[in-house]
Amino acid sequence: MAPLADFIIAHVPLPTLPPYLTTYINGLTPMSTPQEVFPTLAAYLVVIFGIQWFMKDRAPLKLQYLFQLHNVILSSGSLLLMTLILEEVLPMVWEHGVFWGMCHTSMWTSHLETYYMVNYYFKYLELLDTVFLALKKKPLAFLHVFHHSATALLCYTQLNGKTSVQWIPISINLAVHVLMYYYYYATAGGAKIWYDIALKLVGTAYNYYAAGYFPHWPNFGTCAGTETAAVFGCLLLSSYLVLFINFYIQTYKKPVRGKGKAVANGKANGHAYVLTSACVT
Repeated sequence: MAPLADFIIAHVPLPTLPPYLTTYINGLTPMSTPQEVFPTLAAYLVVIFGIQWFMKDRAPLKLQYLFQLHNVILSSGSLLLMTLILEEVLPMVWEHGVFWGMCHTSMWTSHLETYYMVNYYFKYLELLDTVFLALKKKPLAFLHVFHHSATALLCYTQLNGKTSVQWIPISINLAVHVLMYYYYYATAGGAKIWYDIALKLVGTAYNYYAAGYFPHWPNFGTCAGTETAAVFGCLLLSSYLVLFINFYIQTYKKPVRGKGKAVANGKANGHAYVLTSACVT
């Protein structure tokens, strides 16, 4: 039972879409090939650093209304998408259990595939976060730029790998984005940095490889999804963790000269770093 999805189908005049826009078909679905993904992410880097260079001797732009519109779209869209995913997933988890809900192949449904595609496209819309920072002449921290571009790539690999567990980090990420983007909308910028990082699904990664390569080790069985997607997801999330720890130390633990106190400026670039990655295996 999916009341929100049923309500939308029954009452919202949705256009008839071709199959490759509701089902992930490699080569037909937009942004489903390396020839599309990598040039787009490279263009993102060129654009943001080009804007930074262009704005060097110019006054920062406020862009209050565009910034608010961008944030309210992402906040409301994240809430809608999170609700659709959870109403699809939770009944199955309730019936079959948590591990089944994380790893069984049945956790990849046609509805979830469509929702994961929408979430993937959200990652490209979120790249505009950095464009706003550059136009406002805010520092472009490496962690911010890397996280935004790499998460889009991560979602791409998880769609290709059909990892069944990705609904968990996607739901967490969407929940955070509902609050985060609403906060930016309400304050129109200048938000303090805050964190929500979790060493999530480490047990799932362990279980995946224990079941596949070390069956004598304690494990619950294998997980659905390709090994390539699993490896890439684990490595990328590990890099996020290392960068986050370094950023936290530099921002909050670096002593103030002459005072010996931690710095807690909370305004390194006016944008929160939420490392609950939206796609992971």
